[in-house]
Amino acid sequence: MRFPPAGVVLIVAFSTVVAVTACSSSGSAKPAASASKSSAAASANGSSSAAVAQIKTNWEAFFNPKTPVSKRVSLLQNGSTFASIIQSQASSPLASSATSSVTAVTVQSPAQAKVTYSILVGGTPALKDQPGVAVYQSGTWKVGDQSFCALLTLENSGKAPTACASAAS
Repeated sequence: MRFPPAGVVLIVAFSTVVAVTACSSSGSAKPAASASKSSAAASANGSSSAAVAQIKTNWEAFFNPKTPVSKRVSLLQNGSTFASIIQSQASSPLASSATSSVTAVTVQSPAQAKVTYSILVGGTPALKDQPGVAVYQSGTWKVGDQSFCALLTLENSGKAPTACASAAS
């Protein structure tokens, strides 16, 4: 079964409850206390390979329809801002067939990484080799909200949801 591009975006945004690429003007994580953030990320990650493994695991869990909504919210940067969107999309009948596959992770700093991923519908790539961002927030590597907002924006005919504007500020 083939889906038109708009249908793919609708499936991705509504059925997986998690989307990925660029809503905010900055690809970086929101700054906190940079010295404590760097040391916290370094100690939590231990190594780049540990960070890559956590990013891949968390990214794929976020896009897994079997992951509870509360867990998905916790795996998204500023997830509480998007909780109502994630909750409403979780009931989509297409949610059970959409997942993600991470093919590459490049840790750029203790707080940010580039992710290359594909969205699969029924196991078949629907959006292949998409760029995304993972951020280290509150002791966990998470899907960057700008990545989620990019897919929400595609789904919404180029218009970002208001939650994306809130997350970017």
